[in-house]
Amino acid sequence: MSKARSGRFAGERSAAFIALNSSLTLDWRLWPEDIEGSTAHTQALKRAGVIADADLRAIEDGLAQVASEIESGAFVPRDDDEDVHMAIERRLTELCGAPAAKLHTARSRNDQVVTDVRLHLRRVIEGHRDALRGLQELLLARAEPHVETVMPAYTHLQRAQVTSLAHHLLAWFWMLERDRDRFAVALDACLELPLGAGAAVGLNYDIDRAAVAAELGFERVAPNSLDAVADRDFACDYLAAAATLAIHLSRIGGEIVLWATAEFGFVALPDAVSGGSSIMPQKRNPDAAELMRAAGPRVAADLQGLLTTLHGLPLAYNTDLREDKRYLFDAVDCIQALLPVVAELLAGVKFDTGTMAAACGSFLMATDVADELVARGLPFREAHHVTGALVRRCLEKGCELGELPPDELAALSPALAGGIAGLADARRSLAAKVSAGGSAPVRVREQLALAREALEA
Repeated sequence: MSKARSGRFAGERSAAFIALNSSLTLDWRLWPEDIEGSTAHTQALKRAGVIADADLRAIEDGLAQVASEIESGAFVPRDDDEDVHMAIERRLTELCGAPAAKLHTARSRNDQVVTDVRLHLRRVIEGHRDALRGLQELLLARAEPHVETVMPAYTHLQRAQVTSLAHHLLAWFWMLERDRDRFAVALDACLELPLGAGAAVGLNYDIDRAAVAAELGFERVAPNSLDAVADRDFACDYLAAAATLAIHLSRIGGEIVLWATAEFGFVALPDAVSGGSSIMPQKRNPDAAELMRAAGPRVAADLQGLLTTLHGLPLAYNTDLREDKRYLFDAVDCIQALLPVVAELLAGVKFDTGTMAAACGSFLMATDVADELVARGLPFREAHHVTGALVRRCLEKGCELGELPPDELAALSPALAGGIAGLADARRSLAAKVSAGGSAPVRVREQLALAREALEA
């Protein structure tokens, strides 16, 4: 019988239960953090006078060798190891014998596991934020040449008004900026050290938890041992940030899918991140953008999965909490796989600015006409009604806004008698959007400067 199994039990565990209870497929990725945390814990035991210098050296050397063997592939876990923590402890025992049995003094797997996850998630989040910054820099580079490139803005997926390609790309930039901020909050939540909480109620040893926290890069120590082992808020914070990012990427992907259709024709996708058809040789499918679109519900489901796992759980530890990694690491894997492909897609997409400009028909300037009528003295609601009647008349005649003869304009409203031909121009409409944050080139250039400041900060 394994010494890791308590003498409380007679006989071995059922094979079916071992299979159900094993989390190796979920948590093996935590081996670097487990070794790092165990090394810090060993040093804490030495400072507290729990182990001798010889034990410290034996355990530290053994943990370093286990790490080397895992990196080289010389050591792999067995099916009956249950989890990464027991696999490493088993190998450590094989390497250094009796001192290894002292490592778990003043530590429970409850505080050990959650410490490892926080350590791991810190590194994951830092990688995400670096990748998001790279995407933002890419969007800035793609936006800068297109401050005056006109394209339609849409509401209800109907052409609405004129904007610029730069303004649209910067909308994506600010979505990602908020994502970086959310991940910063999630990162801060990972900076509280649970180690030293024990199974639930603390330890019989006065371990210097502040020293352990400093050694492992935590900023503070969890103040309540029950909460420390039961808390998965930090994982929920990560999943909430990841889910929002995935929704943002899904919206960007959804737009790119539309823009790449023959019906829109706004972009040509790079071959490197496009797919083909097994039967139709002519096809170039927006596979990368479609996978971006699919990421939203996947990661949102991971967040929902963890929240509902936590629902109603009594303090402190319950085996249900082992499932946190199922949802957490699925989201991590999804985001980590997606971000480099998004970068390739945004770097390689080609914009058809001619098609974008051609889509800016005169009816997109209807609001400009209404605003001009306000300047001529009409209340906006009346101006809105007159302009609507003007649009209807143009549609009946099959002409553009600026093509109605003066007599027909005057018949619709005396305020139209001065003519509107000069208003039906996309670039003029773009330049008129001068409110702060608007699409006018002067405002978009200001926005580019703000975006650069955000990245520098």
